Amino acid sequence: MMSRRVVRQSKFRHVFGQPLKADQSYEDIRVSKVTWDSSFCAVNPKFVAIIVESSGGGAILALPLCKTGRVDKNYPLIIGHSGPVLDVDWCPHNDNILASGSEDCSVMVWQIPDHTPLRPISEPIVTLEGHSKRVGIVTWHPTARNVLLTAGSDNVIIIWNVGTGEPLVSLDNHPDLIYNVSWNRNGSMFCTTCKDKKVRVVDPRKGEIVAEKQTPHEGIRPMRAIFTREGYVFTTGFTRMSQRELGLWDPTNFDEPISLLEMDTSNGVLLPFYDADTSIVYLCGKGDSSIRYFEITDEPPYVHYLSTYSSKEPQRGMGFMPKRGLDVSKCEIARLYKLHERKCEPITMTVPRKSDLFQDDLYPDTAGPEPALEVEEWVEGRDGDPVLVSLRDGYVPLKNRELKVVKKNVLDSRPPPRRSISSCDGSFTQQVTLEKLLDEIQSLKATVQTQEKRICDLENKLSKFTNGTA
Repeated sequence: MMSRRVVRQSKFRHVFGQPLKADQSYEDIRVSKVTWDSSFCAVNPKFVAIIVESSGGGAILALPLCKTGRVDKNYPLIIGHSGPVLDVDWCPHNDNILASGSEDCSVMVWQIPDHTPLRPISEPIVTLEGHSKRVGIVTWHPTARNVLLTAGSDNVIIIWNVGTGEPLVSLDNHPDLIYNVSWNRNGSMFCTTCKDKKVRVVDPRKGEIVAEKQTPHEGIRPMRAIFTREGYVFTTGFTRMSQRELGLWDPTNFDEPISLLEMDTSNGVLLPFYDADTSIVYLCGKGDSSIRYFEITDEPPYVHYLSTYSSKEPQRGMGFMPKRGLDVSKCEIARLYKLHERKCEPITMTVPRKSDLFQDDLYPDTAGPEPALEVEEWVEGRDGDPVLVSLRDGYVPLKNRELKVVKKNVLDSRPPPRRSISSCDGSFTQQVTLEKLLDEIQSLKATVQTQEKRICDLENKLSKFTNGTA
């Protein structure tokens, strides 16, 4: 008897990608040409941050999402680094806080105002200095407030308390260049890939490597690894014949892969973006013109190919929107921000549905902006799953919340090489006061304009009324 091929049932089988209209893109952006395999872009429900070309050091363009179209060439940039910026990441618990790592060996944390700044932002709220070589990886802890992980070309990983500007943990147990770092869902562990061809699972508070896998992919090109919701490790890499490959591994038993798939032959490093709510992973190859997406399930072959979004232009980098920034009324389950040479183009991933009602099965409660833990609790050994929010009525971003940084007396430690928040000449206080005044002026302008419009409308109504009675 001939066996019939059974089509696997999945609500994500027909997910399709679509670029937004041209006027919804961000045009005339000089995307960075630095040869570093990071995504060059980070997005959240308020802003898109893009690493851009700049003379005299590194620069970041942080645009409100609504500022679509051609970007004014004089739009104020973030320009504090003295070397090219290599990686950026938005804080998951404060949509106005951005971290950046640079070739100048420093990490800077920035407070981005909701309104358009009047001049370039050059003063970070805190500068973190502890790496001796360039910093290529910055990633925030998923559930603990103000905890930031950085990794540099000195093969050192440092976890910082951003609230005090001090290191909490410093790990030097990698013998070679670290390619990427990914936290697990509750931030109790992270996994890394390294130039020595190993994937490691690390317990940062004990400073121990709890599991490692030698050569999950045999090729010499860079690998990537991310944690899935279930605690598995998903990897992308290359075979010995330079074919791109995907793997799914159980870190409690790294001997054999749960799944290993060959994809295609290409030099572009695959950047994986994982959505824990739908268990879909989106693979964006640097220099590719396509985005492939796969569903990870608990049934063979475990990593199921769904579809490919293809376009003509190759991608220089990619940003991935958190779930709370999506349009639930259009059944949008993901939005990626594709960097071209001169623009940033949003691409939406949509599940086709006929009903206009809220789709509970597509939108389970998702990680919200409230942290589950404070720094001290995490350091003491506590773990907390993300604090979930419902997307039933859509998500409204929170107002700008200021990050307070408390530094110890600088005389107790070595003097910082550049003026930081703890400078005692009073100029920083003046700058903060000036910023507040500018914010207030901006707010007063908006109020005056609103009142002018209201008075105008009332005068028009009054003139109609008086003309009518006359």
